[in-house]
Amino acid sequence: MILLGKFLKFFFSLVLALVLAGAGLAGAFAMKWAGELPDYRELDSLTLGAETRVFARDGTALGSLIPRIGEQKVSRTLVRLNEVSPFMTAAVISNEDRRFFEHYGLDPIGIGRQVQRIAQGKDVQGGSTLTNQLIKNTLLWDEFGGAVTADRKAKEWMLSVQVERSFTKEEVLQNYLNAIYWGDGGPVELYGVYSAAQAYFGKAPRDLTLAESAYLTVIIPNPAKRYKDFELSYGLMKVLLSRMEQDGWITSQQHQAALAEKVQPKGWKVQYGAPGEVKSAQLVNPKAKELRDVTTNRAPHFTQQVEQELTQLLGRDKVYGSGGLRVYTTLDMNVQNAVEIASREARGLPYGATLGAVIVNPYTGEVLGMIGQKIREGEPVPDWNNAAQGQRQIGSTIKPLLYTVALQSGLRQDHREEDRPVSFPCDTCKGGVYSPQNFEGATTFRNMTIREALDRSLNLVTVRLADRVGLEKFFGKLGELGIPPGDGTGLAAALGAIETTPVNMAAAYAPFVNGGVYYKPRYITKVTTARGEVLYDANTENIKPVRVWSPQVAYLGLDMIRGVVNDLKPEQGGLAGGAKFGEWSVAGKTGTSNGPKDLWFVGTTPLYTGAVWVGKQEGGDMPINSYSGVVNTPIWKRMMEVAHAGKTKTEYQQPPGILFAPHPDQQWMPGVKFAYIDPSYQDAATDVEGQTLPAQGARYRETKWTPSDPNSTELVGLDQRTGKLATEFTPPEQVIMRRINTADLPSYSPDLPGTPAQGQAGQTDPAAASGAATSPAPASSGQ
Repeated sequence: MILLGKFLKFFFSLVLALVLAGAGLAGAFAMKWAGELPDYRELDSLTLGAETRVFARDGTALGSLIPRIGEQKVSRTLVRLNEVSPFMTAAVISNEDRRFFEHYGLDPIGIGRQVQRIAQGKDVQGGSTLTNQLIKNTLLWDEFGGAVTADRKAKEWMLSVQVERSFTKEEVLQNYLNAIYWGDGGPVELYGVYSAAQAYFGKAPRDLTLAESAYLTVIIPNPAKRYKDFELSYGLMKVLLSRMEQDGWITSQQHQAALAEKVQPKGWKVQYGAPGEVKSAQLVNPKAKELRDVTTNRAPHFTQQVEQELTQLLGRDKVYGSGGLRVYTTLDMNVQNAVEIASREARGLPYGATLGAVIVNPYTGEVLGMIGQKIREGEPVPDWNNAAQGQRQIGSTIKPLLYTVALQSGLRQDHREEDRPVSFPCDTCKGGVYSPQNFEGATTFRNMTIREALDRSLNLVTVRLADRVGLEKFFGKLGELGIPPGDGTGLAAALGAIETTPVNMAAAYAPFVNGGVYYKPRYITKVTTARGEVLYDANTENIKPVRVWSPQVAYLGLDMIRGVVNDLKPEQGGLAGGAKFGEWSVAGKTGTSNGPKDLWFVGTTPLYTGAVWVGKQEGGDMPINSYSGVVNTPIWKRMMEVAHAGKTKTEYQQPPGILFAPHPDQQWMPGVKFAYIDPSYQDAATDVEGQTLPAQGARYRETKWTPSDPNSTELVGLDQRTGKLATEFTPPEQVIMRRINTADLPSYSPDLPGTPAQGQAGQTDPAAASGAATSPAPASSGQ
């Protein structure tokens, strides 16, 4: 009899659904609706837009990304039914669907009440089961939103019967509690019982009391109105508590205890009299229940960029629609800590100025640490990320890129240009000419080397050099380095009239130290679903660097920016000596935009490349005596010395074919040497004498030799992961020095071009030459 009763109940529900779906409509419409139904089985894997969790490379939790419904961010964390207070589930059933455990998705009594109201000319209300509401808010939401239409109701009823046949009541109730809308949470919309418990009471769902559960339940039909009218909600709470006792969910004692409980939703100040009596209720802070749109425990600016890259990788629908992802990032907690310490300890910033700082791995493009603002104790850190969002004029930090283009074209560091006034025709300039000046108008009127000109950051020499090299070639190189100039930019670009971000500048300097290849900055290493399905894995992606310099030209550029830091003492005109720390080799360049509005230092060690920008958040000039060599270099030094703490000292890897010569003007550059390419090596490695090959498709001829002494040995650097000769792609910490027979050198040749080293999937050397590598010589100090 029991089985027969269940069958009849199910059969009646099914027939009723079909009859009502087609009542008063042509049979074709009923068939059309049935054909348009979404797959009800999607509920089985529905994430409901769960929060996406973000982790550092060591597994440290950084926080969560909030999903979206359309353009609106929503706060939703999925919970299991056993993670919710039983009072909460009982309250929802008593208030929303008292016959939940008795029907098969459709409540005949509730539907009959709706039909009666229609017959009386009244609005339809009530009668929806929890199953109906779940389907409306999930499977049918994209099609109908909250619109009440005949076809939505028909589809809703049809799907309800299907869902109840395939899912348990507990599964339906759990999905309902995770899907239901609970009001405005400020920057986000509140969906699901977890967000509601957090927003209204600051609790986990399992810790909700009976009275709190009743409150959250009665505001479901109209959370905006009922939150603002506590006395209305409290009256509904008392009705619900009586109904729960009547239905057997709670005892009389529990009912009375709930009435005696002094419920205080966030934002309200409520005074009570006797149990169940509200003396006064005042909404003192409507924003108290607001939740943040990004829940971040660590590195908020970095996590913002993770969200952007995640969207680019997987698309908005996957990230914001389904959510529930697990994102593993490039962030190194030690490096992040170093950047934060430098920001926190930064002293001497011009009045009203803030900062942005970043450290990247120059051998992979991975962003290891980032801070987008000056951290001030006791003050909240603004959301705007100056390290990755702030487009600022880069000033003289662009000059090493121009000078290296000149070196690539065949010039040497001892090439000379005049440091004297010069003008160029300019249609858009005042008077029809462009007449740059050196900083503060100082001019030497000397014919000097470009090595010295970069050390002193002289604008007149730089503009002459840009005119000689050609803007087309220079701008093409900037595009390869991820900092293309805007339309209409002229010779002023050579002095830094280009805007970009600190993270882009760090990536543009990385080729100096990694052998001449550009990696686009990246933040993510792996993405999985909550169930462990891999959606993205950087180790299996073919992430190819773009070769922008040959290893030799890259080293010449590195030697130039080492000179900026080391050649001249401050009293001799040195600008960047303050960046040096410990015994680590440092190379870099200062930069200042007109005003000054922007102060920069971008530099690199053999391990890390980093950038620091200082300026006013809203723009505008800083005091005229603000100098990047005084303000920025100590910040860069501090973050680097903390990041390098405990690391084994390494040196820049010098490629074969590099020679050194004393600077010709020892009176101006005492003790300075400069690097140049051995002409015999360059002849063997290029197609045209004195001109290096183009960045793309470079072909290097093999240079072979026979040792005169068959017993001679060479001290060489080996990549300890492969046992082969180290290349410019070998991270310094992976290089080991070994002495081997010179005659055996060919057997130690690195992998052929296009073959990644073991453990370095996706990192290839598009221009490596087997047999062309020799012992890496010690790097010159530049002094």
